[in-house]
Amino acid sequence: MAAAGRADQAGFDAALALHRQGRLAEAAKLYRRLAGRGPHGFDAQHMLGVVLLQQGALAPAAAALEQAVALNPRVAAAHNNLGTCRQRQGRLAEALACHQAALAREPGYVEALYNQGVVLGRLGRGAEALASYDACLALAPGHARALNNKGILLRAQGEPAAALAAFDAALAARPDFAEALANRGNALRDLGRAAEALASYEQGFALGLQSADSWFHHGNLLAAARRQAQALASYDQALALQPDFAAAAVNRGIALAALGRHAAALASYELAADSAEAAYNAGLSLRALKREAEAAAAFDRALALRPGLPWAPGAALLSRLAVCDWAGLDARRDALLAGVAAGEPVADPFPLLGLVDAPGLHRQAAASYAARHCPAGAAPPVVVPGERIRLGYFSADFHDHATAFLLAEVIERHDRGRFEVLGFSFGGAPEDAMRRRLRAAFDGFIELDGLDDAGAVARARQVPLDIAVDLKGYTRDARPGIFAGRAAPVQVAWLGYPGTMATGCMDYLLGDAVVTPTEAQPHYQEALVRLPHSYQPNDRQRAVAPEVPGRADCGLPAEGFVFCCLNNSWKILPEQFDAWMRLLREVPGSVLWLIDEGEATRANLRRHAEARGVAAARLVFAPRMALPQHLARHALADLFLDTLPYNAHTTASDALWAGLPVLTQLGQGFAGRVAASLLRAVGLAELVTESAEAYAALALALARDPTRLAALRARLAAARGTAPLFDTDGFTRALEAAFTTMLRRQRAGLPPAPFDVAVG
Repeated sequence: MAAAGRADQAGFDAALALHRQGRLAEAAKLYRRLAGRGPHGFDAQHMLGVVLLQQGALAPAAAALEQAVALNPRVAAAHNNLGTCRQRQGRLAEALACHQAALAREPGYVEALYNQGVVLGRLGRGAEALASYDACLALAPGHARALNNKGILLRAQGEPAAALAAFDAALAARPDFAEALANRGNALRDLGRAAEALASYEQGFALGLQSADSWFHHGNLLAAARRQAQALASYDQALALQPDFAAAAVNRGIALAALGRHAAALASYELAADSAEAAYNAGLSLRALKREAEAAAAFDRALALRPGLPWAPGAALLSRLAVCDWAGLDARRDALLAGVAAGEPVADPFPLLGLVDAPGLHRQAAASYAARHCPAGAAPPVVVPGERIRLGYFSADFHDHATAFLLAEVIERHDRGRFEVLGFSFGGAPEDAMRRRLRAAFDGFIELDGLDDAGAVARARQVPLDIAVDLKGYTRDARPGIFAGRAAPVQVAWLGYPGTMATGCMDYLLGDAVVTPTEAQPHYQEALVRLPHSYQPNDRQRAVAPEVPGRADCGLPAEGFVFCCLNNSWKILPEQFDAWMRLLREVPGSVLWLIDEGEATRANLRRHAEARGVAAARLVFAPRMALPQHLARHALADLFLDTLPYNAHTTASDALWAGLPVLTQLGQGFAGRVAASLLRAVGLAELVTESAEAYAALALALARDPTRLAALRARLAAARGTAPLFDTDGFTRALEAAFTTMLRRQRAGLPPAPFDVAVG
């Protein structure tokens, strides 16, 4: 017997040694020989269960541990290990009973208290789980896993600060605890401490953390900081770990789109086929790729997946308008306007400007959008006056873009004795000729890409600025959050967006007596400042190519009156098109020259023409081309027909600069009054009509009276050198007077108030 006992002892010691070396299969073989017999029968049976549990053989492990408990029910560790096995099997009620049995036998059993907390947490009994972790920590204050899990529960209960303290304590006990670093990042993210959260995730990754969720949140923080290339790499990591991670695929697509890689973004969205967000963002990328018909279908799919998806109805309708798909337009428009009137997030503000001539609804749409995207709240910075007024222009359009074509000479003409003029650029604009010109024109050119809104505000405040001018409003690539954070004591909306931003962070909006008459003030949250003549500047350096192409070169007939509208196709509504087709029917041999927006748009417009009794061939489409050549071909047209409720803006200035008369109808909202402002400033107020009937009648009269039209052309040609519309120096002095008055009021402690700038 003594020899057998010694053999058992030797065998058990050998099994333990193998176990400690990680040679689990060999240890299990020895434990089986000894299990249930001799002086080590219970111990061998128990340790066999532990080895099988470590190997992941849960059913055999449970059987072995149950036998161990039967052999000696007094040993708390056996109950605890059986509980751990039941946890892994998902049999949580049985697991809890096992851990409680262990604690009944050994109340101060730290690991059983910890495991009890784990099971209670998984059962949704958070308060009891916290109590169990606290009991564990009272006995073992540095128990890192208990501290980590306590933090997870506290964060789930909406206590991120307490959770952060728990994660910090876990890491103090175990600095290499990668999971706690990830969880600490989550708590810091909840607390808005983005930079610290990023650092915490990155420490975890450096320690080998492999968590799709952590890479996803890491990417989100980078994307919010506008570090899109780095965000993309994090989303790639998340998807490598979890290929079906739909939210990561969507956010990866958004990052790609922000980098201008829209085709790749579409491929990423396809990985989340059942996601409304993926469909919506695919629509945005398709729109950027000028694939508007597909964009409309994507927006429709997004709405089918989630009927209340914010902003999608307006996006879908705008894409339909872009291809002149007017099927069901009245019903869609009525539903959209009803949603706007009810304060629902059905459309961002921009599409409304082209759908309805109702400035009250325009303000409601802007207010709904502002409340969700850029609520005002930051206090204006206090700036010590300097020798010159520091003026900052903010835009994504400092390149070959309509806004830059209007603005460039104003920047060059600013009085440098009184103003320091800075450009703040964002949106990843290309380095083209216009960008180089503007970069040279500004006293300083500051790139904001890679900075989030808070970082951009901080950069502006470093200057510091006296006045910040937003040239974007709610147009593509806008950054209204910069102004919500208060980049300057005085903030001004101008030029890019023809309407109110409906947010308290904008102090003034620059208009004129036509686009923003005194009685329009209730439709604007900003105080209206009326510049003399027109709110819109012009660049006298805009080159017109010296050679005018032949009519045949542009697809125009050799003879016949040429009506044209070179506005974007989304501005064309059926009512306007009806009037144009009546003109073509009444003026034999005439054609309508339109900008070419692609095959879908051409096909729809030709179909609409034929439905109205006009041959499709009488619509001629002008491909897009460089500005000098585009301006030169205006000479082939006889009359520019404007749109309503969204007029020609830069396109009207282009036509007038090129010598082409523009006929417009005066609307109610800013967007529908721009052409009237330009025509009055160029001395052709008689081309401003106030009803659809008067518009159609004057168009017909001019088409039938070549002498009258020639006289208008002659006046327009003479106006190029004399009219206020093209007096960039005079315009710039008036603009500076406006800025000076705004700043004088602010420095005197007076609130923003409407005022008119006197004619210089």
